[in-house]
Amino acid sequence: MGLLTFVVQRILATIPLLIGISIVSFALIVAVPGDYVDGWIQQTMAMTGQSRAELAPQAAAIRADLGLDKPVWVQYWIWISNIVLRGDFGFSYFYNQPVLEVINVRLPRSLGIALVTLIVGQIIGALLGIYAAMNQYKLGDTLATVFAFMGIVIPKFVMSIVILYFLAFVWHSQYIGALNSAEYILQDHWSFGKLWDLFKHVWPVLFISIWAGQAYTLRMMRGNLLDVMNTQYIETARAKGLSRKRVMFVHAIPNALHPVVMNMGARFDYMIKGELEIAIVLGLPTIGPLILTSIAQRDMLVISAIFMMIAVIIVIGNMIADLALALLDPRVRQATIGGDN
Repeated sequence: MGLLTFVVQRILATIPLLIGISIVSFALIVAVPGDYVDGWIQQTMAMTGQSRAELAPQAAAIRADLGLDKPVWVQYWIWISNIVLRGDFGFSYFYNQPVLEVINVRLPRSLGIALVTLIVGQIIGALLGIYAAMNQYKLGDTLATVFAFMGIVIPKFVMSIVILYFLAFVWHSQYIGALNSAEYILQDHWSFGKLWDLFKHVWPVLFISIWAGQAYTLRMMRGNLLDVMNTQYIETARAKGLSRKRVMFVHAIPNALHPVVMNMGARFDYMIKGELEIAIVLGLPTIGPLILTSIAQRDMLVISAIFMMIAVIIVIGNMIADLALALLDPRVRQATIGGDN
């Protein structure tokens, strides 16, 4: 019952945050001069040769139909109502299709890559952190620390440029700027061959994101574990004659993992931003280049939809991380429930 209460409280706590995210997302639309109809006018003038005055009656009718002639708060209500009730994020005049259709192919790719790099990066970082803590001030600890700091201090776009140079001019790779080879593009089902082909295209993103992502986890896990190893209950366990492995893997490591698990929600945000940055440099058809193109074309409905979706996903990710931490440590949910009471 306590866990259910904790989950309900966390869900209720996210509602005001989601409302705030929707307001900020809508503010991106209204903050930029012009609207969808202005883009439609420019596009129509270029295609048909009509003047702005000739298109004015049609533009006024479209504005009235879309509610763009109404006050801002009414426009917001129409916009958020369409999203919540119909899943309609508006229409992209640049891509000439609904915003959701523009996003729904690229966004899952970015989220999938970010999720894989988050999980693998956290596991590698935690394992290296445990190894470094168990070999404090030895050669392994020093090498792990250097490896971690290199992942932190080297910008991801610099790593991307270096790998892109080797792919293009040294290895003459054919796997640049795409997610699949020609023979797998039209294949609508997954197979081992298609999965391996996908890996050959996206391994630079995975490598750079995992290297950068594990670095912080390694340092956190090392520091947490060293702190836990100096606590009183660990000294008591040693005094009772428990083996070093039992002390480490049964008592010390599970407690040192708490901050790492709690930090996974925040790291997901970092992984998404890292994937966007790397994908822009490598030209992969994920959400990063789409954001760049939409900014250049001032397609604000697409940008605001991407911002809102990613923000909501990050909020959900943090909530899942809180739930995982509550499952790992009952004291967390007890403190939350008790604090609210």
